[in-house]
Amino acid sequence: MDILLVASAFNSLSQRLYAELSDLGHRLDVVLAAHGPDPVRAAVRELRPDLIIAPMLRTALPEDVWREHACLIVHPGPPGDRGPSSLDWAIADGAERWGVTVLQAEAAMDAGPVWAAEPFFVPPVGKSDLYRNEASDAAVTAVLTAVRRYADGAYKPLPQTDESVTVVWRDAFRQERRRIDWEHDDTDTVLRKLRGADSQPGVLDELLGHEVFLHGGHPEDELRGRPGALLAQRSGAVCRATRDGAVWIPELRPRRNSGDPAPFRRPAASVLAAYRPGLALPEVPAPLELPPGRRTWTDIRYRQHGDTGFLGFSFPGGAMSTDQCRRLLAAYTEALTRPTRVLVLGGTRDFFSNGIHLNVVEAAPDPAQESWTNLNAIDDLVEAVLRTTDRLVVAALGGNAAAGGAMLALAADQVWCRTGVVLNPHYRRMGLYGSEFWTYTLPRRVGPEQAERLTTQALPVSAATAVRLGLVDRLVPAAPGDFPAEVERLATALAATGDLDRRIAAKAAARAADERQRPLARYREAELARMHALFFDPEAPYHALRSAFVRKTPGGSARPLAPAAGDTR
Repeated sequence: MDILLVASAFNSLSQRLYAELSDLGHRLDVVLAAHGPDPVRAAVRELRPDLIIAPMLRTALPEDVWREHACLIVHPGPPGDRGPSSLDWAIADGAERWGVTVLQAEAAMDAGPVWAAEPFFVPPVGKSDLYRNEASDAAVTAVLTAVRRYADGAYKPLPQTDESVTVVWRDAFRQERRRIDWEHDDTDTVLRKLRGADSQPGVLDELLGHEVFLHGGHPEDELRGRPGALLAQRSGAVCRATRDGAVWIPELRPRRNSGDPAPFRRPAASVLAAYRPGLALPEVPAPLELPPGRRTWTDIRYRQHGDTGFLGFSFPGGAMSTDQCRRLLAAYTEALTRPTRVLVLGGTRDFFSNGIHLNVVEAAPDPAQESWTNLNAIDDLVEAVLRTTDRLVVAALGGNAAAGGAMLALAADQVWCRTGVVLNPHYRRMGLYGSEFWTYTLPRRVGPEQAERLTTQALPVSAATAVRLGLVDRLVPAAPGDFPAEVERLATALAATGDLDRRIAAKAAARAADERQRPLARYREAELARMHALFFDPEAPYHALRSAFVRKTPGGSARPLAPAAGDTR
């Protein structure tokens, strides 16, 4: 079928549906509703789709569109649930099970007949993590079911007036409900409020006399202080005392003042430092290997099981700043001193990596210089992985990867990928040529012609297609919460294989042969020359595209073929 996706943003779910529906042979196009109703009408007139699907909408479809065409709305709530803040309510109410419903567009919001529905369990994670993982898995299952039923022509959607459907209207979840009472809320309550708004919209609060939105929350089991007090910082996050404990908050976003450019999220400590230069929050580092039973936040950790090492990392939004790249490289270097035969990178749920940290770049006094510094830092990390020849390195992707983050994965010997992950192995939508040794690793895996297609067409790639193309070596069919344990099982088995020494020796020989043919330094030099020219040209599209992406301001075409950069929700 010809299917038109109408979305407010080409976000993680929109990308995944685009990729997976394309895999099934459907012809897909995308129009952004954020540009207003006219581009939607124009796309419908031009394309005359068989079916319209709205995976993520913040505004209603034009009435003339849904009256004249079959339009399916993906609602992140169970049948009968109505309102714009479904997942927020699920987290706030402590729901153990929730669901996704695919319903037909009608005049009343979320009131149309149901084409498909799929339940899912709600783990104690942030809303954006839940959206990209359990909710996304359920949404894809429900959409594929609905599309199949629509194509068959015999299915009659279930009206919500049916006695089996309990209708519940939930109002928009506003900031007054999210407000944290630091004197009286216990840690679990604070965490629930923070997790329910981790990506958007954040929890409005006040720090150092400034209104800010708090993004993300993690428990701390040792630090204590007066409720609401700032206690410490670690790797850009800040720790704040609760009534009975403390929480780590990784990111802050200043509240917008009239006339100011749109503010954006960035590491919490850097926001506070701008408010009060010289702020003396003690740096409380966490060990690379946490003792058993510790409940504290750290974005990089290492553990070992027999001959297998696991270097996990989890950065908000998947972006990797200069500091994060350097700290991850230091941890990787430390992991190489351990007596292992297999080293797993990643292996946690949610994002693997989306490359350089565009928000930190945008906030820098000299964004061009920070872009350059950040790029060299991630190149250093990728080069260290490529030059590892004494053990097998596995990149385990529990979540999406894009741009330089996808190329970081390709530097490993094997790439394992959870089913449902979406890859964006390209840079074009940010106006960049790219680095991270992609001109070596991508053609090596998929061939030069396919590498050219992937980087120029700039389309999202499903996990299944990534295996077919050679981008990924193994699909891991596990639920998001089960992925780390399944990776550990597979990696332990790999370390125990009888021919592992032969494979490591063959890898070292291949790397040496490649180095003689063309040294890695030459790949890096050529890529960085292209990137330097773009970073330091104030007229290069990269600067406007980066600013629009970071500040969530309209930019680009209403009909994208791919996202501007990595996943943001």
